[in-house]
Amino acid sequence: MMSRSYTNLLDLASGNFPAMVREPRERRRLPRVMSVPGFLTEIDDDQAVSVSSDNPSTVTTDRMIIVANQLPLKAKRKEDNKGWSFSWNDDSLLLQLKDGLPDDMEVLYVGSLRVDIDPAEQDDVSQYLLDKFKCVPTFLPADVLAKFYDGFCKRQLWPLFHYMLPFSTDKSHRFDRTLWEAYVLANKLFFQKVIEIINPEDDYIWIHDYHLMVLPTFIRRRFNRVKMGFFLHSPFPSSEIYRTLPVREEILKALLNSDIIGFHTFDYARHFLSCCSRMLGLEYQSKRGYLGLEYYGRTISIKIMPVGIHMGRIESVMRMADEECKVRELKQQFEGKAILLGIDDMDIFKGINLKILAMEQMLRQHPKWQGRAVLVQVVNPARGKGIHLEEIHAEIQESCTRINRVFGRPGYEPIVFIDRAVPIAEKVAYYSLAECVIVTAVRDGMNLTPYEYIACRQGLPGSELCSNVNEPKKSMLVISEFIGCSPSLSGAIRVNPWNVEATAEAMNEAISMGDGEKQLRHEKHYRYVSTHDVAYWSRSFLQDMERACTDLLRKRCWGIGLSFGFRVVALDPNFKKLSIDAMVSSYKRTNSRAILLDYDGTVMPQNSINKSPSKEVLSLLESLSADPKNVVFIVSGRGRNSLSDWFAPCEKLGIAAEHGYFLRWARDDGAWEICGKYSDFGWMQIAEPVMKLYTEATDGSSIERKESALVWQYRDADLGFGSAQAKEMLDHLESVLANEAVAVKSGQFIVEVKPQDVSKGLVAERIFSSMDGKSKRADFVLCVGDDRSDEDMFEIVSGAISRNILATNASVFACTVGQKPSKAKYYLDDTTEVISMLESLAEESDSSPYIEGEL
Repeated sequence: MMSRSYTNLLDLASGNFPAMVREPRERRRLPRVMSVPGFLTEIDDDQAVSVSSDNPSTVTTDRMIIVANQLPLKAKRKEDNKGWSFSWNDDSLLLQLKDGLPDDMEVLYVGSLRVDIDPAEQDDVSQYLLDKFKCVPTFLPADVLAKFYDGFCKRQLWPLFHYMLPFSTDKSHRFDRTLWEAYVLANKLFFQKVIEIINPEDDYIWIHDYHLMVLPTFIRRRFNRVKMGFFLHSPFPSSEIYRTLPVREEILKALLNSDIIGFHTFDYARHFLSCCSRMLGLEYQSKRGYLGLEYYGRTISIKIMPVGIHMGRIESVMRMADEECKVRELKQQFEGKAILLGIDDMDIFKGINLKILAMEQMLRQHPKWQGRAVLVQVVNPARGKGIHLEEIHAEIQESCTRINRVFGRPGYEPIVFIDRAVPIAEKVAYYSLAECVIVTAVRDGMNLTPYEYIACRQGLPGSELCSNVNEPKKSMLVISEFIGCSPSLSGAIRVNPWNVEATAEAMNEAISMGDGEKQLRHEKHYRYVSTHDVAYWSRSFLQDMERACTDLLRKRCWGIGLSFGFRVVALDPNFKKLSIDAMVSSYKRTNSRAILLDYDGTVMPQNSINKSPSKEVLSLLESLSADPKNVVFIVSGRGRNSLSDWFAPCEKLGIAAEHGYFLRWARDDGAWEICGKYSDFGWMQIAEPVMKLYTEATDGSSIERKESALVWQYRDADLGFGSAQAKEMLDHLESVLANEAVAVKSGQFIVEVKPQDVSKGLVAERIFSSMDGKSKRADFVLCVGDDRSDEDMFEIVSGAISRNILATNASVFACTVGQKPSKAKYYLDDTTEVISMLESLAEESDSSPYIEGEL
């Protein structure tokens, strides 16, 4: 049935996203609302069925759709080999997080199963799971599953996210585009299951982990306003590591289609933000304690919250272990021994062999522990076909055999290596008896083993796990500084696992420490673990998701872009694209017009190397300024000499240079007016040496000295370092210039110092007032700009009518270049559209003289 849906993998990977063909099924599904699009979305194959949530929903109850690679279910074949038996997996984080969601919130799961279901049984299994468990299974074809999970996820993303570059000569570790194509296809198949059950106006979607990082783009393409969060359970590497991934930008842009992106630690979030800054040019900021990325009018929240354990589940398993007498058995087995415990998955990043070598070093350096200290190392089966598993497994076994041969004696083995699937009740029994738990992963996500250990050492009153209620509880942890839970366990002994000698000393310190100190550390850890459980984590994430989605609901949204460049542009409801026809119509009806134009980024493309205006621009400005009804100004931050030379052919064109410090009404007027109140530039002698210090220290930066201002620009510097230097310079300049009448401001790749009373807004006000004083009060205003300095101009323009410096019936068009948040009410996409607009106005311009009394 699905074979035809994954034949064209190349189209999928390139982002063409062909519609998947599905045969009709007669099966009951959960109610779904499909509303008519409220806004134009410039997308390709999904355009006809795009859903916006502007129409009221018929469903009033919020639901949570949790999407993950695997469903929180256990499955096994029935004994008669006819059908399947399913049950909840109580150890699944996806199931446990429900405790933090509201009781009346319905939760649905979308994910795959751990077993292979025959295609003939898939419909029946799907219906059964939907009815009994509210689970929607995603069935991946075998070849797609192999390339998706064991291929791209485990051989590409997993090593890279754990800081492992594909330096190996083994070609199987290098980037393989067919694996990426399968990854895209698998995400597409998960998306199709989501749209079968979604109520887009009301449901929350919570996507989990690196298996589904491009899923947000598929969902956002179809539902512009859907409420969607993503949480990454693995580490996120530094930008220097991540940037080696050939599809780095596709994944980043896909994640940014979420409303909120969660990470376990600040380090992981910082690395992600750094990637967004260096590769996409995005800046983040903190508002009232919340980190956010501005992305085409949307604010993507960055959530930092480590996951916790389910205390109820741990207590339940402790009771089970008590009933099965596991603790009693192990007490007898290890009587008189100090147990150090390691419980790890089998993969190359867990540092198991480093831990075993550290145990060997401790026994050699501290002979008193020979015959007394035992390292019990439990190795869980590998979760997938990871890389180098056979090699690392053989190395661990060889180390264990050698150490036991050297230090072992009758009745004593220093290393107990348990290489099998250990029942959870047995693990809990080991936790309860261990003097210390050791985690030496060289790079890991959260790793909940220390949390589980702390909870088990607290024990249960009246059980084998806690024989004396009044007995002080104590525990010790030796943990790698490279795991996600390390920052939250301040009482643990943190180690660099690569330093075997230091780890050995930490192990000795942990089991040699006095009981009082162990007790205090345990109490501190238990307070944290018991209060920051999995319910606390999910509740906090939902609250922040609600907050992150609220702002989007107040805005108008457009979907633009193809492939993984798709994004939603969210703008204020009153902000819309400038209708050139409507503006020209107003232009023709009016008699006193003010046209104010920024230069760079408005009539001149920002990335153009040759900054002088083209003949076309000069011709248009000359035509517009020659119209006796028009007052046309170029309002720029550039110096007056450059602007005067460039626009010499335009006799009637006004120029406001250096943000309006210098102003000239026309070329024939000759003299420049100085609009600034202050002519003392002694402050430059203070500011310039400071800028020179940062210029010398920041490769690629430079200083531009104007007549009234100093500008430090770092466009050609390293973005991260340049931005950090700019922030430091801003503080430095504000400090040394505190008593000067200047303003220190940051802009796009610049820091500028200029007189306080100079801005483009004041230029606009001066022009309008001057026109009013000549009995030519403007009844048409066009103001176009593209950056922060132009926002002052937009602000003045928007309030000019109420301040009685424009005609009461004036037609006002404040327009920014590019779809982005602005104080302007209109936008044009780029400089090309600005030129087209000026052409339309020039065609309607009149170069004949005024007729007396016409105004």
